[in-house]
Amino acid sequence: MSVAELKERHIAATATVNSLMERLKQRRQLLVDTDVAAYARSQGRSAISFGSTDLVCCRTLQGHTGKVYSLDWTPERNRIVSASQDGRLIVWNALTSQKTHAIKLQCPWVVTCAFAPNGQSVACGGLNSACSIFNLNSQVDRDGNIPVSRILTGHKGYVNSCQYVPDQETRLITSSGDQTCILWDVTTGQRISVFGGEFPSGHTADVLSVSINSSNSNMFVSGSCDTTARLWDTRIASRAVRTYHGHQGDVNTVKFFPDGQRFGTGSNDSTCRLYDMRTGHHLQVYSQQHDGDDNDIPTVTSIAFSISGRLLFAGYSSGACYVWDTLLAEVVLNLGELQNSHEGCISCLGLSSDGSALCTGSWDKKLKIWAFGGQRRVI
Repeated sequence: MSVAELKERHIAATATVNSLMERLKQRRQLLVDTDVAAYARSQGRSAISFGSTDLVCCRTLQGHTGKVYSLDWTPERNRIVSASQDGRLIVWNALTSQKTHAIKLQCPWVVTCAFAPNGQSVACGGLNSACSIFNLNSQVDRDGNIPVSRILTGHKGYVNSCQYVPDQETRLITSSGDQTCILWDVTTGQRISVFGGEFPSGHTADVLSVSINSSNSNMFVSGSCDTTARLWDTRIASRAVRTYHGHQGDVNTVKFFPDGQRFGTGSNDSTCRLYDMRTGHHLQVYSQQHDGDDNDIPTVTSIAFSISGRLLFAGYSSGACYVWDTLLAEVVLNLGELQNSHEGCISCLGLSSDGSALCTGSWDKKLKIWAFGGQRRVI
């Protein structure tokens, strides 16, 4: 068989596969006869009522001299690590606003950071294509800096996200502009598994975010510039378990729902979506009407769920931070309109482990801690 004939057969097979995939997509869509909000309304449910004093800014953390790109809480909820364009990691005491550590990085272009489950180490990554680990108990050098305890190298593109595996200080997952995710052994610095890359079920563009399932730490989800989210099993690195479609832009952020059976996404298309991990369907779209042309549509940069899952916190490039009622798909509060709100893009946010406080980071170089006030209980 000639090369030309092989090419023709390949083109014909590809067209057949694409046609079958489209038919399958249409058949699946016919089964999606409602969404969460429509069903909730049919059952007489109403949105949560939120007042301007129910979630208040109780702390402003100042110290960075560049845009804040990433933050993470410790499991014991009283410390936060932040990464900034100024080339520093700062560890904060969330109760007093005091800095406990300020780490000057060898590569100033850092975009992600994470606390180890034991709170004794922090990790960060950025444009140097590596993930650096710092032990906060290490002796400082003569310049007062904490030395790097381990550098994880292996990615061929920038590191855009990192997260420790829950309850495992020696395991870390990173995502990269090289279209892959990697599971690392932090103790040895070796790669355990690579997800994507040459495998056909992997992402086809930069991987921007990862979220590990706290109910089953073998499972994690990733979001990418290829407009999809993908579910992975760390025990089966050769292929993605499932691919989730629906967004019309880069999937900038992903986060598991508290029950571990669903996950949320945020995208450049200005929407958040809630997906069912098992069926592959999105259960709800969270979107606002925007005036102006497409170039002015704010992108979703970061999301987090409340401890019950009833609220979805979403940060936007416009400086808005919407609090969505996940059941009714309604915005119940916009932190961007409250007193002491940020003055720039909300680049990152995260909820404390007990759900009592939300921290937001912004291009205005500040972090803010928001707490439930008045008679409002933690939701």
